[in-house]
Parts: sequence; structure tokens; C-alpha cells
Amino acid sequence: MLIGASLKTYFSHARTLTWVSAVAAILDDHPARDRVTAFVAPQFPSIPGALERAGRLAVGAQDLAVHDAGAFTGEVSGAVLAELGCRYAEVGHAERRRMFGETETVVSAKTHAALRNGLIPVVCVGENDEAGIDAAIATCADQVRSALADADDAGVRGTVVIAYEPLWAIGAPAPATPDHIRAVCSGLRAQSGFADREVSIIYGGSAGPGLLSTISDDVDGLFLGRFAHDPRAVRDILDEVDALSG
Repeated sequence: MLIGASLKTYFSHARTLTWVSAVAAILDDHPARDRVTAFVAPQFPSIPGALERAGRLAVGAQDLAVHDAGAFTGEVSGAVLAELGCRYAEVGHAERRRMFGETETVVSAKTHAALRNGLIPVVCVGENDEAGIDAAIATCADQVRSALADADDAGVRGTVVIAYEPLWAIGAPAPATPDHIRAVCSGLRAQSGFADREVSIIYGGSAGPGLLSTISDDVDGLFLGRFAHDPRAVRDILDEVDALSG
């Protein structure tokens, strides 16, 4: 199982490091530790400190630049993220699309930037409204194909994580229903045509403890937001993984 968490800008630097240390300790001692790959995406300035404390916990970034080097003030390149030791880079989150105007073209270029620098892109996809399972699958499959287009054209391969996050569920009191999640994720896996890539499909969108055991047959893990702010919630999810494995 792949368990990721994006801290967005909720935490201070100090709280980020405290959280990473706590989750790393939980992961190191948990009986499910060898059956889970876990990662965290903190704010950029906290990445070096997180890497020092992460242990088994992989570290990623919440975004990356289209370009690897040059006169791009304020950007953070995939090359530098990889140099630091990051393994993942979140791409195309709904908030980036909505608040910062990221288009499918930008998402594709950032996905390519991650792959060519040896990072695993966590490509966020999802439909805007509850329009039914078939429509959700079609929308997400189109987003995946678009995200991979630049890398495919350049012949760049590599592992990809698809984070299914229906926009209507992000920040909601509860996630989408298990039936909806399972149907969309299994349909997406069947229709997207990932060619020679190794692909994991994880679910975000108000994901938290108690969900994985209801959807594990059709997903490869969870992408956590605010429900992981308490490290004990991560332990609860690891307990679910352990129970599923048993």
C-alpha cells in the first residue's frame, strides 16, 4: 500500500518537523512497515529538515517547476528536489488548477519535469461535480492521458502515481462513497492505457482512517490531507493495512 500525506500550508516549520519525526517513529515500529510505502509532501523550506528526520518515510514536494534551470524567479526545479533527496512531486492538484490557473498543458509539462528528473509524479485527477461513474472515469482518463502526453512524446518512462480526488469531495465532511471510489479507480486503471509504466492509483478527497478497509480491493493506497494532521491517524491507517494483510 502507498500512503501519502500533503501538509499544504497548515503547519509551521517546527510543527512539520515534529510531525515527520512522530510519523517516522510510528512507521519504524509498526508491524505493517514492510507492506507500506509512505511519503509526505511538506512546504518547500521544510523539505531538507524533513529528509533528515524521515527514516522510512519518503519525502516529496507539493509542486515543481516546468523548467529545470534558468531565469525563473521563485520557482523550484525538479532537478534540485531530486538533488535534495525527494522521491515524489505532486502535480496538478485541484487547488493549483483553480487558484493558480494551471492548465492541462502546464500539468503535462510538470509531469514530464518530474519524470525526467527521476521523481515520481503524483498526478491529481478528478471530476468537478457528481456526474456519475462513467463521466468521472472519462474525465479522469482524459486528465491522465493529457498529463503524460509530454513525457510520452519524449519517450520518458517512469513510475507514476495517480491520485483520484473528486473535487466535490475535497474538504468535504466525508469522502466519496466506497462504491464510487472503487468503480472509478478500477475503471480508470482499465481505460487509461499506461503503456509500459508502473502505475499506482490512490484515493484522496477527505480520505482518512476507516476508509482503506472498504476500498482496498480497487486502490493502491490513500492520499491524506487534514485527517492525517494527528500522527495517531496515520497509525490507525497502518493498523488497517496490517489487518488487511492478515
